[in-house]
Order: sequence, then C-alpha cells, then structure tokens
Amino acid sequence: MSLDPGIDASRADVHRLAAAARSILACPADVRLVVDGIDDVTAGLEDAHLEMQDHGGLPMFSCPADAALAVAATDRRGALLTLRSGLGRAGSSDRDATLTLSGRLEASGLEECECCAEVRMRITLHLDFAVLAREGDDHAPDDARIRVPLHAFASRAHDLNRGFLQRSVEHANVCHQDELRRAIATRTSTRLGDILGVHLAELSASSVVLQWVDLTGSHQSELHFPRSATSTPELGELLRSELHAGLC
Repeated sequence: MSLDPGIDASRADVHRLAAAARSILACPADVRLVVDGIDDVTAGLEDAHLEMQDHGGLPMFSCPADAALAVAATDRRGALLTLRSGLGRAGSSDRDATLTLSGRLEASGLEECECCAEVRMRITLHLDFAVLAREGDDHAPDDARIRVPLHAFASRAHDLNRGFLQRSVEHANVCHQDELRRAIATRTSTRLGDILGVHLAELSASSVVLQWVDLTGSHQSELHFPRSATSTPELGELLRSELHAGLC
C-alpha cells in the first residue's frame, strides 16, 4: 500500500485507511518502540528481538518479566511504536508506508513459556492515536500523514486483514511443511514420499489455493470453505478442517 500524497484526510475512506493500518500492524517488516524514560527497551531481551502481535487492533508484546520493557509497562509509561510495512514483495510499493501508534503501556498478565518454563509478561499498548505516512517522509505535509480514527482501526471488521492473511500463509509454508505434505498426500491418494513440496499460494476468508509438486509435476487446487470465516480463530478451524492437518 502506498499513500497518495494528495489525499485529503477529511474526505478519506475511513474503512480503507483502517484496513491498511491494521494490515501493517499484522505484517510489519520492522518494529521500533520508543518508551518514555527508557534508553533501551530491548535490554533484557534475547537477541534484542521485540516480539509483537496484533491483538484486536492493540499491539501486544511479550518479554521476560524482569526486562526493561516489563518495568515500563508496570509503570504505565507512554510509548511510540513505528511499524514499517511488510506487505507484498520486498521493494514493492506496498512497502512504501509506515504506521505510527502512540499510547500507554500496560502489563496484561504473566505467562509461562512452554519450552523453557521462563515467566514472561504480556504487555498491551493502549492507543491514543494512529497515523499512516509514507516511509522516510518525517517532514511530509499534513495531507501525506493521515490520522486513522481509532474506532475504525479497532473494528473487528479488520481482524482478517491482508497482513494477517499474508503472515498466516508465510507461517504455514515455513513452519508446517510436513503437515501440508501429509494433507496433499491424503487428498490426492498419493504416497507421502512422492509429495516433494507444498505451498499455500493464497488465503482468504472463504478459500485457500494450494500448489504442490510431486513425481508427475506441479499442480494447483483451490479449496472453498463451507462458509466464510468471520474471525481469526474461525479461519484457523476452517483451514485445519479442510486440510485435515495439524496446523496451528
């Protein structure tokens, strides 16, 4: 998504802007967080990596309970989050936008990591405002920096946004190749060893496009769900049911 520098925020399509903003929140290429009174919010984080997810329009972080970010959340400090678009292919115009979110951090609870028993804190950024702009244009005129109404940004209508669908496809292709191969082997009555690779090409609320390669060549099939998903959990259930695979 690229922003038209001539767009008038007062006449902008609020639904379209909110959908674009939520897509960037769900699919950022880069995440930068600045917190009041904290010099380095990545202190205490493994590889200085900031874990973030879109939780119904609210950015949610996870970090060790003793990390600087956790302390800041306990103190409910103000924060500024800047997200560079990760939509589409690298170098495409879809990545010519940034989303800036301002708000206040809040500790949302503790959780224990299943793999290492580490206690981690969930942290939510409660928003004051959201602004879309073209990347690297910090001094852009007002009509190139567009404020997104928070009521639209947080709407459930944008839960199944383009960014979420892209990240879901990427996750399935990278992390669930074995399950995808088994699903295709079952659907096509093909030996598992003959399925060389599977790729989710497209995913929507109502269908998924599968591409795969076996010993006879390359193939593609579009599977239609029995109904259109209206939430992210429902989409996951429909995808798992259609593929008969242990996807997560």
